[in-house]
Amino acid sequence: MRRNVGTTVPLAVGKATIAVSTIGHNNGGQLGAALESAGWADQIIYVDCESTDDSVRIARRYTGLVFHRPNTNNLNVNKSFGFDQATTDWIFYLDPDEVIPPELAREIRHVTDLAPAENAFTLARKNHYFGRWLKHGGKYPDFQLRLFRRGKARFACLHVHERLEVEGTKGRLRNAMLHYPCDSPQTAVKKMDFYSSFNAEVMARQGLRPTPRLALQYLAIKPVYRFLRRYVTKGGFLDGWPGFIVVTIDSIDFLFRFFKLWYLAAHPEAIPEIPQIERAAGERSPESGETRPQ
Repeated sequence: MRRNVGTTVPLAVGKATIAVSTIGHNNGGQLGAALESAGWADQIIYVDCESTDDSVRIARRYTGLVFHRPNTNNLNVNKSFGFDQATTDWIFYLDPDEVIPPELAREIRHVTDLAPAENAFTLARKNHYFGRWLKHGGKYPDFQLRLFRRGKARFACLHVHERLEVEGTKGRLRNAMLHYPCDSPQTAVKKMDFYSSFNAEVMARQGLRPTPRLALQYLAIKPVYRFLRRYVTKGGFLDGWPGFIVVTIDSIDFLFRFFKLWYLAAHPEAIPEIPQIERAAGERSPESGETRPQ
């Protein structure tokens, strides 16, 4: 059930506390802008995933709540860990390549102070590729569920692209966040390589085989359908060359999933074991010391 913010019935009015939680791996070039935009929050939580750049040093400029965790392919495990460190009424999850504009920060404060009946809120996201905001091709409004009452939303931690599961109703914020995922085609290809590898490993663990039927789906039907839907139906062509490049890379992702699945089927020893941290789905032991800021 989704209701607009304007229809919210307040339970009580007061000052709510908010944490902004972020995870990162070698995002030093963008992390400062993300955390700077979260300076209005009551808590800023940063979970570093084995960075070798200056990410940790940058994070410590903005918060003392810096944690260290293994770098896992399933990003939601460490996102969930970050949520568990919050002691506030509400949590807003922010990727290190995202920015919270001032108008969105004010709206978040206003909405949560009203003690709304909703337990979570979605909002639009403006995706900028190669220095340009893409307004078409499925890249906008690109609604994300990022703001939620602590303890009322969680990841199942089974897949990198799963959505937060919310207990209760959801509302929608009016202002958008900013997203800067790729500054060059090289970055876009690198991300496609990461996600296609993750998906191929999931498929292999599920027992899928590179059959002729699957080949038809992943080498022809799925990429062609995605390209036509995003570039033609959803108007990606209106975003010029950046729109064409992004839709093309997003579409050939299916080809690389199949190629990598074929390789894993021929070389099952190459399928990486699921790390214990992922199998535990973010569970932690108080005796381990993992929850202490470092």
